Amino acid sequence: MRDLLDPNMLDTRLLDEFQRDLPLVPRPFAAMAAGLDTTEAEVLARLRRLQAAGCIARVGATCRPNTAGASTLAALAVPPARIEEVAAIVGAEPGVNHSYLREDAWNLWFVATAPSAPELAQALGRIEAAAGLAVLSLPLLRPFNIDLGFRLRGPRAAMGLDRQADMAVLRAGDRALMQALSCGLALVPRPFAALAAGLDRPEPEVIARIAALAEARILTRVGVILRHRALGWVANAMVVWQPGRIEAAGRALAQLPGVTLCYQRRTVPGIWDWPLFCMIHARSRPEALAVLDRARALPELAGVPHKVLFSTRCFKQRGALIEAA
Repeated sequence: MRDLLDPNMLDTRLLDEFQRDLPLVPRPFAAMAAGLDTTEAEVLARLRRLQAAGCIARVGATCRPNTAGASTLAALAVPPARIEEVAAIVGAEPGVNHSYLREDAWNLWFVATAPSAPELAQALGRIEAAAGLAVLSLPLLRPFNIDLGFRLRGPRAAMGLDRQADMAVLRAGDRALMQALSCGLALVPRPFAALAAGLDRPEPEVIARIAALAEARILTRVGVILRHRALGWVANAMVVWQPGRIEAAGRALAQLPGVTLCYQRRTVPGIWDWPLFCMIHARSRPEALAVLDRARALPELAGVPHKVLFSTRCFKQRGALIEAA
């Protein structure tokens, strides 16, 4: 699908301009079409085709971790001969929404979610028992940038710093709405009406709640959610650091062009002593390493120990499961 990266193609404009800020109006695809000088039917047809081709995961939202449930980034140190077996065990757990093979002794990484912390612990326990391997759990402590939405064309841009979520905005019924948005909107002319009907709520109320949750940063992004590998961004590197001043380093990393995510996670002394994480998504390994060189040159990271874990395979990728059990 590399031809989609032609800057003159409508597909590329659609993906670049609507990864966030989906029009929150009854006919959002018509509003998108107006901005692209095309028709609602054409926008819907292209989105359906891109989804069928695996280039987009959904049109919907991403939810801030630990806002409507519990989540963690976890890893297993899997013997090479057991990768397929253990990846299947991890992927079979309903709360696992991302699973990657990475270049490290801790080689199978996954994101697990659950409605509550005890249920998350139970899910990790089931994986441990079935795999016969210890799970390394690294919950999020502080996000510097958790909005994985970047333009596919033009110079790489800084993402900026994330805002604190306003949890006071959450209302009864928001969990079900967030789960539906994590699964994706129907690609029909009035998707919010279809969503509202499924939730037995009025369409204007649903649109208003999405707007409020997005403004509060409980929804980190509302728009077209891409599958970057299918679009040619195949060099996915997780870089972990041991800075002396985590906040200063995290703020600097989050604003570096080419860094697509940045956050602090809990450490496990003697097992995992890397508190600061960033992600680099690139079209090639040399391109990713060039971004890393610029990160290493930041004053806040000069001489700081770090290691790079490139992903080599994606086993599972979908929206988060946050609905109550």
